Amino acid sequence: MIYLAESNYQIFHNVCPRNCYNTCGILSYVRNGKLEKVEGDPAHGYTQGRLCAKGYAYPNYVYNPERLRYPLWQYPKGSGRWQRISWEKAYELIADQILELNRRYDSNLALAYNKFSGNIGLLNDAVNGMFDSLGTHTKAVGSPCASAGMDGVAYSFGHNLSSDPEMMVKADYIVIWGANPAWTAIHQFHFINEARRKGAKLIVIDPIYTTTAANADMYFQIQPGTDGLLALAIIKELSKQKKSKINVHDLPGWQQFKSYLDSKIDLSTVTQLTGLQLEAITELSKIYSSGRAISTWVGFGLQRHVNGGQNVRTISSLAGLTANPSIPGNGFYYFLPASSLFPRGLANLQPPTQQLKNKEKINHRLLNINTFAKDALSLGKPPVKFLWIASRNPLAQDPQPQYWQKLIDQLDMMVTVDLFMTATAKLSDLVLPVTSFFEAYDLNPGYWHYWVGINEQAIMPYYESKSDLDIAKELSQKLNQMQPNFSFFPDLTAEEWIEKECSKDILSLLRINSWQALKKAPRKLHLECLFDAKTAKPTHFSEFRIFSRDAKDDSLPALPKASFPFTSDQRYPFRLLSPQSLLHIHSQHQWLPQYMKNHMSKSIEINDKDALNRGLAEGNWVTVYNATGAFSSQLHLNPLLPRNILVAPLVLASGSVNNVIHHMPTDMGKLGASVNSSAFYDVFVDLKKQ
Repeated sequence: MIYLAESNYQIFHNVCPRNCYNTCGILSYVRNGKLEKVEGDPAHGYTQGRLCAKGYAYPNYVYNPERLRYPLWQYPKGSGRWQRISWEKAYELIADQILELNRRYDSNLALAYNKFSGNIGLLNDAVNGMFDSLGTHTKAVGSPCASAGMDGVAYSFGHNLSSDPEMMVKADYIVIWGANPAWTAIHQFHFINEARRKGAKLIVIDPIYTTTAANADMYFQIQPGTDGLLALAIIKELSKQKKSKINVHDLPGWQQFKSYLDSKIDLSTVTQLTGLQLEAITELSKIYSSGRAISTWVGFGLQRHVNGGQNVRTISSLAGLTANPSIPGNGFYYFLPASSLFPRGLANLQPPTQQLKNKEKINHRLLNINTFAKDALSLGKPPVKFLWIASRNPLAQDPQPQYWQKLIDQLDMMVTVDLFMTATAKLSDLVLPVTSFFEAYDLNPGYWHYWVGINEQAIMPYYESKSDLDIAKELSQKLNQMQPNFSFFPDLTAEEWIEKECSKDILSLLRINSWQALKKAPRKLHLECLFDAKTAKPTHFSEFRIFSRDAKDDSLPALPKASFPFTSDQRYPFRLLSPQSLLHIHSQHQWLPQYMKNHMSKSIEINDKDALNRGLAEGNWVTVYNATGAFSSQLHLNPLLPRNILVAPLVLASGSVNNVIHHMPTDMGKLGASVNSSAFYDVFVDLKKQ
């Protein structure tokens, strides 16, 4: 904290904890206890004093009149009659229900929680720790976002730590497959533009002509789900060159892989399926055979297909085979699970030895987060009767939200912890107000860049809101008061948990002696020591392999192979894509200022020729449907969109896109996330005029 005497401002270091590439460093200006403005933190080496529009609007978010102020109880259930209650009363209601279910079923398996990425600060793992402190229970596992791609990268490199994105400034070519940083990772464009000022070329491969594609030097419009096939075709072209730039290095499996490419990858078939001309494959082959520094970035959209893991694996293989790790600027980028480097004490809470003797053997009941509601409905002995929702709004985010209504109907109690009355909160029995990140301490690593920052408490909690950590501690204390030794959740402060997270290994990676140094400025993780000591370069390439024993052991092809995209049937001819919006992350920002609300799209996009064939025009209201469900929207005609594709923003003002999305598992995901993720982009629909 800094104090500016001339203005009476106190300045605090904060870090945006949203599910976003940027994880921005923020300076918060507080006067008389009120957050008056925010600025980017110039000491943050990645965001360098810049914020996005969402970041600059945070004071309006914190003081939004719709924000929850007090614990609320809906009684009778589903009546819409809410009454303000005290925290003491809320804890009593919850503890009574938990203890009654424990007596009814002689275990805590009837208790479940569902938490994900509304706040990715490490101390928000308090929810996980609170339930772990109750012993065996039912929990959600996996990821809807990136697990298939993470497996694909891990099979290629033995780990899934992406290269340092700041090194993109040294690239000669930046190849972006299916990402749109102009909307979703705006700070990366600073490094991209720096590279371009030095002569680098930006190449975009994407089915959608995005803002990033519009700014590229070369744009290749590919059919969805065929990116891996294109990567294999490029490798085949490179392998045919007399002076090949492929770094074979006697890699195990190379000859078998080359034989597979020669016999199975037919360029005419590739051009037909990808929608690209042979000249496009030739041009990309020239780039990857140039011997220059190439940064290859794979977006999350590529893994949202049933062949998503193989898509990412084959592109990472292309990057690994053509990169020269001695040249700065070579890099492969997908995801950096930096939080996995930390102890994650709250997420990995273990019972004290003396208490474990008195508890049953810990054997949690695990449910795929992508099919949580549907799977929970099938459980018996005991059924799920109590559910805790945190950092999520599953009715707006999950495939087939129809199952959520059925699950909620069978619950004895649902508790939602949030800042606003979301669609999910409205169906809960109890809604508990949680603090914003300006109102509680946290520790925030990113999942793209290498920087870590302390999130200081800048202001007092809004009305009666509490942090997830305080809620976990206080509810655990209430449970133990009502039944001694029922919970073992530790009575530690936020700063004590941060000190635990900053282990000796983490301090070494951050090159600081104490976590207190983070209060002065964010620090960068020096991950080079985690890689091959000979190269000492924080890239994947020192460990690249074409043959993966891990993949074979997991009953997958040991070598990268073509995995063809899922296709439609005649009933539902349009593939539905739902990319991230510019000013919204899922439903998290719908309470921001009016100009952001106005940005919430009411339209889905369709190719103008497809619209003409259906007798549809700009602005028509249509019903989009399939066997799973339906939603309504207006139409926007886009002549640059490929045929037979509809694009619906992830946040759609007029209805839930997820009504038509049913879960289809991706080909990978079990290695790092326990379960395969969901193929959100292999959903097919039809539409009709209303």
